[in-house]
Amino acid sequence: MTGPAGAPGTAGEPGYAVVVPTLVRDTLADCLASLVAAHGPKPSEIVLVDDRPAPANEDREALEHPLSVLGDLRHRTTVLPGGGRGPAAARNTGAQAVAAPWIAFLDDDVQVGPHWCDQLADDLAAAAPDTGGIQGVIAVPLPGERRPTDWERATAGLAQALWITADMVYRTEALKQVGGFDERFPRAFREDADLALRVLDAGWRIRRGRRTTRHPVRPADRWVSLRQQRGNADDALMLRLHGPDWWRKAAAPRGRIRRHAAITAAGAVACLLAAAGRRRAACLAALTWALGTAEFAWARIAPGPRTRDEVVTMLLTSVLIPPAATRHRLEGLWRHRDARPWTEVVGP
Repeated sequence: MTGPAGAPGTAGEPGYAVVVPTLVRDTLADCLASLVAAHGPKPSEIVLVDDRPAPANEDREALEHPLSVLGDLRHRTTVLPGGGRGPAAARNTGAQAVAAPWIAFLDDDVQVGPHWCDQLADDLAAAAPDTGGIQGVIAVPLPGERRPTDWERATAGLAQALWITADMVYRTEALKQVGGFDERFPRAFREDADLALRVLDAGWRIRRGRRTTRHPVRPADRWVSLRQQRGNADDALMLRLHGPDWWRKAAAPRGRIRRHAAITAAGAVACLLAAAGRRRAACLAALTWALGTAEFAWARIAPGPRTRDEVVTMLLTSVLIPPAATRHRLEGLWRHRDARPWTEVVGP
């Protein structure tokens, strides 16, 4: 690949487009309203990619209210179908539909700051020719009257994460050079880190900008942390694509997958030994499983509000998460055993 040496300059105020992949959640209207209200030069284009699988007529009506808040920006807005293929594919669909030199990706559950457009213009004007991406500053509001829950703490981690597409701007040329987002990442997880690593490998720089965006903690049920374990399959793809040290490259937390695997193995061995009639050995293995599970549960309970509902949720999910995480990791390793770089998959 060639590097960014021939990238165009950024004199004046470079134009930008906004791409928002959406499942048309209730948060979309607030996201668009914050964009309309933000001071500064507005985007030349807005593309909403409706990523619901084949929405019915009544589902299409759900877009009417979010579109109505756009006001004068409505004529700059295009709605495209995403086909339910995930946010990575939806962002590619949106990026391919715009002509601006910069693309600002926003998630549909964020609210840009009151001076976001001005700050973005400053970010783009200050970008060097070899700047391929500029990350926004994410703020996650947490309750001040109590300790945050496990889900709230997980969401708050976005404020420290690198390159997240809750608010991430990429130079269109850089995106084209690396083939855009890798559509083998089906969830809003790791697809942003993968893209950033490929952009950096191509010789571009990514820096942090001045603009701020608010990411509220959206409501979630008791089992949200269990569903999040599907991301272990995406970690397996990252391992195949970027090597065993991808965690360090992406400044990502290592996670507990090794402990989860050990706890799962201890539980499985305990069951097998019990079935074989080896009670003493089965008890030792079961004790290992219980201690590992208890440590995991307490690590999640201790920093939280310790309400009855939160404690029950942590106990239940702490039993189920290790085997779920292990299963998803093994499935991911198998599914992506022959994974090739994304540019080889999509071609030039």
